[in-house]
Amino acid sequence: MTPVIVVVGSLNMDFVVAVEHLPAPGETVLGSNFQMIPGGKGANQACAAGRLASSAIVRMAGRVGYDIFADHLKASLAAAGVDVAAVAATRSQPTGVAFIWVDRRGQNSIVVASGANYSLAAADVEGLAATFEGARFALFQLETPLPAVHAALALAQRKGARTILDPAPAQPLSPELLRAVDILTPNEIEACALLGRTPTRIGLDEAEDIAKALLALGSKSVVLKLGDQGCFYSDGTERIHSVGFEVESVDTTAAGDTFNAALAVALSEDMPMERALRFANAAAAISVTRIGAQASIPSRKEVNEFISTRF
Repeated sequence: MTPVIVVVGSLNMDFVVAVEHLPAPGETVLGSNFQMIPGGKGANQACAAGRLASSAIVRMAGRVGYDIFADHLKASLAAAGVDVAAVAATRSQPTGVAFIWVDRRGQNSIVVASGANYSLAAADVEGLAATFEGARFALFQLETPLPAVHAALALAQRKGARTILDPAPAQPLSPELLRAVDILTPNEIEACALLGRTPTRIGLDEAEDIAKALLALGSKSVVLKLGDQGCFYSDGTERIHSVGFEVESVDTTAAGDTFNAALAVALSEDMPMERALRFANAAAAISVTRIGAQASIPSRKEVNEFISTRF
């Protein structure tokens, strides 16, 4: 059967400006190269899954407003082959937007006005039952209300889908929610937030202990995303360090989203975990060499060629 991947989450229109350095509080900086690019962590993951999958059906569930941004966001997803039938419009809020500053090193600072994304309620989730029919994997993030995320995770499990949660934006999460997660994929900041620690760089020598502490919170497995160090996987028994790829970063926006989508695509195609992590690392590495969210996401052909030149 053709694998089905469902993404539940946010859709935002991103307003991206290049700056020499990120502004300090009270500082005004001059920007350049303004772009308006479809984004939102949920939509980014759906777009990436659509571009990277060789045969999977990808479905997106979320909320937008009644405005021109909604039309652009749905059109971008549809162009990537994503089914947007479960992206509903609400008159109570405008479509979500994000304001993104990207410095010359590729680091970014983001402010999100969630808008319609926060109109997705737990009570709406049962109406998504048909969207989850046949799903092998379901992807989630935290730019929609936590009760809705929790309800959707539970629905995904009832429908037999494996769940992947990107715990971003960083925040503490309940054990009840985390027990519904099959694969938790925090970056270093998010891992520290989940563990109640001060945000810090995580070295490879610490990765196994951090992963063990994260597993104790409730998820069945963890992929700790370590930037240029690659990622570290643990399910309590199997442990894998997948090395990163050396590239020149210009914008890290959507790198994590691309990673998660690529991981789901690879696993839905029954790749072994080690190979799936390499595929996800490669897709994310390509994305940071380009400006923007969905604009930076590579195709399946690009990822395959990228890997073939390095192995």
